[in-house]
Amino acid sequence: MNSTLETLSIKPDLQEVLKLSGDITIYSDPEALAKYGHDETEDFVFLPDAVIIPHTVEALSKVMQYANEHNIYVTVRGGGSGLAGGALPVMAGLLISMEKFNQILLIDEKNLQVTVEPGVITEVLQNKVKEFGLFYPPDPSSRGICFIGGNVATNAGGPKAVKYGVVKDYVLNLEVVLPNGEIIWTGANTLKNSTGYNLTQLMVGSEGTLGIITKIVLKLLPAPPFNLLLLVPFNSAENACAAVSAIFRAGVIPSALEFMEREAIDWAVAYLKDVQLEIGPDVQAHLLIEVDGNHMDQLFSDCEKITEVVEGFGCGEILFADNDAQKTELWRLRRNVAHAVKLNSIYKEEDTVVPRAELPTLLRAVKEIGAKYGFRSVCYGHAGDGNLHVNIVKQELSEEMWNNVIRDGITEIFQVVKSLNGTLSGEHGIGYVQKNYMPIMFNQVELNLMKGIKAVFDPKGILNPGKIFPD
Repeated sequence: MNSTLETLSIKPDLQEVLKLSGDITIYSDPEALAKYGHDETEDFVFLPDAVIIPHTVEALSKVMQYANEHNIYVTVRGGGSGLAGGALPVMAGLLISMEKFNQILLIDEKNLQVTVEPGVITEVLQNKVKEFGLFYPPDPSSRGICFIGGNVATNAGGPKAVKYGVVKDYVLNLEVVLPNGEIIWTGANTLKNSTGYNLTQLMVGSEGTLGIITKIVLKLLPAPPFNLLLLVPFNSAENACAAVSAIFRAGVIPSALEFMEREAIDWAVAYLKDVQLEIGPDVQAHLLIEVDGNHMDQLFSDCEKITEVVEGFGCGEILFADNDAQKTELWRLRRNVAHAVKLNSIYKEEDTVVPRAELPTLLRAVKEIGAKYGFRSVCYGHAGDGNLHVNIVKQELSEEMWNNVIRDGITEIFQVVKSLNGTLSGEHGIGYVQKNYMPIMFNQVELNLMKGIKAVFDPKGILNPGKIFPD
């Protein structure tokens, strides 16, 4: 790369930026810088030199040309719901917010596609296409506030990934502004494309380090008309995890299969205050299991099979959500676990993923490592695809313990994940907080290949610096 992070430290001339286009809003007051300098990652705050809100692709292109010519760092921000610090301006410079790119441009009912700008809130997109009888499955817990562009940047998933896949499975084409200001389309609006390198999928999950996404073409599905939901209690968290793989081996593919250990669901109930849910004293974990499809007879049959399986793992009395209000309440409980944990304490969330049959081993290792290093964890996640969110809570831990000793424990957790053929992150990305664990997963040859790709797109290293790659 032509410039290192240390030498790229030129502050932007905001008067010059203003001259670039009338379609730009600039903030540089302390209140705005603080607002845009944090996301949901721990309690981190990094202040940019200025916040830039472009209104058009052309205005954004001019800003990137200016930044590239003058060696100015640029970090792109979506809805600010990230948990890995991927949108934190850790090297200052310009923070570009995509909030004005908030239009659903085209719903193509004939081809089951939608073209959308990156600042559209995920749940807004889902609700809009639902009006046409269509379905966009990826549904992260933050779907009510996160932007679809951020979902693409991190390859987000959510509960329905177990049956329907993650964001990468729905992205067909992208309009992207490159670090030098050039505007490109990465692919084609087709379901099959064997024409050259797959630049579209290279952009998905690149965490804003290769280019800035300005338009997204997504594949849609017909909306399944029916679903059933079960809440299954267990007196052993490991048994709950072990039941997950057995459900699939029985021939059932749920549309969602979520794990919540006792403390996670207790904290969520206390956080929401108005949820009526009786939990027996011996219950240590729950599975929330949804099936969906076109025929109720088949769904009832799937639920019967699921019941047979979970009874073999010592489950308690199963709660069958038999109306929409009860289903909504249970999903509200699950989607608010993260908010409940954050209300209790600052926390580090490790977004681990292993093959689903290895979940009991991973959960046991997490608890053993926590006991060894003296930290407490609250675990939950998308068990159906082996994605366990390990929330290490600070509570009364000292700053020395929190900032130094905990790292050794997290390293051991990731080493266990690697040994189980898993990986560091399933849907949150690597960002700022996980980058120094990357050598656990990749050797130097592999890391150099990734750095080489970064250098091709961004030879000056101006775009989202200080992310993904270890220090």
